[in-house]
This record gives sequence, C-alpha cells and structure tokens, in this order.
Amino acid sequence: MTVRTRFAPSPTGYLHIGGARTALFSWLYARKHGGQFILRIEDTDLERSTEESVNAILEGMTWLGLEYDEGPFYQTKRFDRYGVIIQQLLDTGHAYKCYCSKERLETLREDQMTNKEKPRYDGLCRDGATPPSADAPYVIRFRNPQDGEVVVDDLIRGRVVFQNTELDDLIIARSDGTPTYNLSVVVDDADMDITHVIRGDDHLNNTPRQINILRALGATPPQYAHVPMILGSDGKRLSKRHGAVSVMQYREEGFLPEALLNYLVRLGWSHGDQEVFSIDQMIELFDVKDVNKAASSFNPEKLLWLNQHYIKDSTPTHVARHLSHHLGLIGIDPAPHDSKWEPPLHEVVKAQQERAKTLVEMAANSVFFYRDFEAFDEKAAQKNLNAAARPALAQLRERFAALADWQPEPIHQAVLATAEALGEKLGKVAQPLRVAVSGGTVSPPIDVTVYLIGRERALARLDKALAYVDANS
Repeated sequence: MTVRTRFAPSPTGYLHIGGARTALFSWLYARKHGGQFILRIEDTDLERSTEESVNAILEGMTWLGLEYDEGPFYQTKRFDRYGVIIQQLLDTGHAYKCYCSKERLETLREDQMTNKEKPRYDGLCRDGATPPSADAPYVIRFRNPQDGEVVVDDLIRGRVVFQNTELDDLIIARSDGTPTYNLSVVVDDADMDITHVIRGDDHLNNTPRQINILRALGATPPQYAHVPMILGSDGKRLSKRHGAVSVMQYREEGFLPEALLNYLVRLGWSHGDQEVFSIDQMIELFDVKDVNKAASSFNPEKLLWLNQHYIKDSTPTHVARHLSHHLGLIGIDPAPHDSKWEPPLHEVVKAQQERAKTLVEMAANSVFFYRDFEAFDEKAAQKNLNAAARPALAQLRERFAALADWQPEPIHQAVLATAEALGEKLGKVAQPLRVAVSGGTVSPPIDVTVYLIGRERALARLDKALAYVDANS
C-alpha cells in the first residue's frame, strides 16, 4: 500500500499555526513512508471562502517548504462529482429528502434543550415525506444506521467507540444542491485514495459519520489520527489574543521557516531530549503514533530561542535569501549596483549572525551598511568623537584612502598601525572609528564593519566625524 496523506484547509482565513502543524505531520508521514502528500482546498463554504485566503494558504505552504505531490484540488470544481454520489446514495436508500422547515428544526432544538436532551434531528422525513408543495425546498440527509457502533482505531488516541444511536441523520446536500463538508470530504478521500487522515481532534466527532458514509459507498475508510489542539501559555485555546497565529505573520516578525517547523514538530511530539531537528531528521524520526494525546502549550520564548539558533547555524547564503525580504520592507535593495558599492548580503549576514534573534532585528542592525545615518548617537559621539580622538580619526582616514586592497585584513592592519603610531591601545582607536562609521557603539568586528561599509562611505563618514569633532571641540 502506498501511503497517501492530505492537508485540506478551508480558505476562510490565513494558514494558522494549528493548520501548519497538521500539514507538517501529514507531510512528514508521507515522506517517511515514501508516499504522496496531497493539498486540497475545501472551499464549499461559498459565503466565507475567499481567493485571498487561498493565496495565503498557498503562500504559507511555499514559505514553509511543504511541497505537495498533487493539487491543489478545489472542491468547488468537483460539484458534479458530488452530485453523482448524492444521487447514488438516494438511489440505494442511504439518503433521503427532508422537507422540514427551518422554523420546525429550531423549535425541535429548543424543545430538546429545554428537556436537557442532545439536540438532534428526529427523523420525521426518514421513512418518506410528502412534499408540502410541488416546488417545496428540501435538503438531503444521510440515512445513518440506527443500531451497532463505529470503532475508530485512532493512531494517536487509540480505540474510540461511537454508538450509532448517538448519531443523527446529517445533511449531505443543502437546499440549493451544494454538498456539505461531511459529504464532500468523504468523496474526496475515497476518490483520491487517501490512506491516512491526520487532522485536528475537533474533527473527531465527524469521523464516525464519515466512516458510515464511506461504508454506504462501499469504500474502505482511511486510518485516522486526530491531533490534540494547541493551547496558549494561559492554558486556553490558541487564538489571536496570544499574538502571532498566522504562519506568514511569523515570517514578517523575522522567523526562519526551519525554526518554525522545528518548533511545530515538537508541539506534541518528541524524540528523547533532542530539541533541534533538521528536516531530514524529522522525516527519519517522526511517527504520528508517538504524538501525545494531551494538548500542547505554545511557548513564544522557545520559538525565539530556536530562531536564534537557526540564524546562527544556517549558511549565510540561506539566511541572506530570507533577510533580503526584510531589508526590502525598510526600503533597502541589497542587490549589487554597478554605480556604487553595496556589501555582499551573505557577508553582512556572516557578520551579524551571532548578534540577532530575528531577521527583523538583523535588518535593523544592518541599515548603516547600506544607508547613511543622519546623526551620530548623542551619547556615543560625546564620549568618542572628541579632541582626543581626532588624531586617530585623521590618520585612519589617510591610511584607508591609501589602501590598495579593500579587505578586512588590510583594514585591520591599518587600525593596528594607527594605534601603534599614536601609542594608544587598540580600543582607543577602534571605538571612535566604530562610532564614526556606524553612528553608534555596537557593530560587528571593526575591520569587517569598515570593509562592508565600503571605501567611499567609510571615508565620507570619517570626514563627517572629523567635522563633528571640529564643530564641538
């Protein structure tokens, strides 16, 4: 048997963290077993589904690197197929037309609630009903078995038993003929040969209904694994009030996709005490049967720690590809230009990797490499750009202008030579230089900083610093 899993989001909003974890688990299970991973867009809710949400889901999947082998398939393009199946269920007696009005159903529900009974359809039209009129609207209900039980051998929760007497006759087609979720998902899973359905445990109560429909169609139900929900740090279900819950919001906040995937795989699953997993390790070690039955709590600090780890340990080229987006958001084009020096982005990353927790932070800390600052940090300038520093700044400008090779090592030697010539410690020369070229007191090593700024910018900023010293001495 070829393993075939699917991720089937409804396009009524962005790709949220819970959905992303479900997609990841489904993707990992398919990859581990050499199977296929299918993306299906369940857009039968025509009022709430939007093209914007579809794009957000596809964008989130692409950013996370969860490539799908088939799809995306759209349920709205399969209405003819659902119509055939609905008619088949009617013809075989597994479904029937229900003419009950909305008012009757609401009254029925209110009476059941008053009597502390479980709200459910009472089967009035189950054995045949006379239409109130020739053009009376109707829905189509599935004729659920009235005896026996449905056993779900859940890969996470274990054996779960549902009595058919607890399941009413659910609607499978609305009065306008469009299929409902429980019908369309069953047809899709059967047609697409889905072998394993990994989804949130909020769908567990749908599973016995779907199994009964599959059996009525003569299809073999897939294996199910219902993943517990994700809770916020306050123990309540994760929602917007807990901060970033959209996958793409994490991108905008400067997280690497690998960090988010690593964090999500550890939400409810573990392998010993290991915290950091490469994608290959996730595929090798993950098994949905090892997912915890209990809900997991979202810990933003842990995610931030992982992100810092991935920024520090990933290749500069990889980080640069993602950093470019954040530089663009603040109006910086990091691509090389023929007319002026721009520091190679991967070298900027290499210089900054040890000192940033997010790419937003790295981008903000790297602005001075690309854009001139308007003024020096006031405290830094008062301490470092003064009469005592002027000889060093003047000599550094002269040495930098004369350098034949603009590279970190010659720049470092020029700084050392200036300190020796003036009889100063290296810090007494390097720190005024740092303030002069960066505007503040924090930067990567000074030789790398000056190199990345470029000769023309470095000389111009030294001129600016000397002018500041002269004006304020």
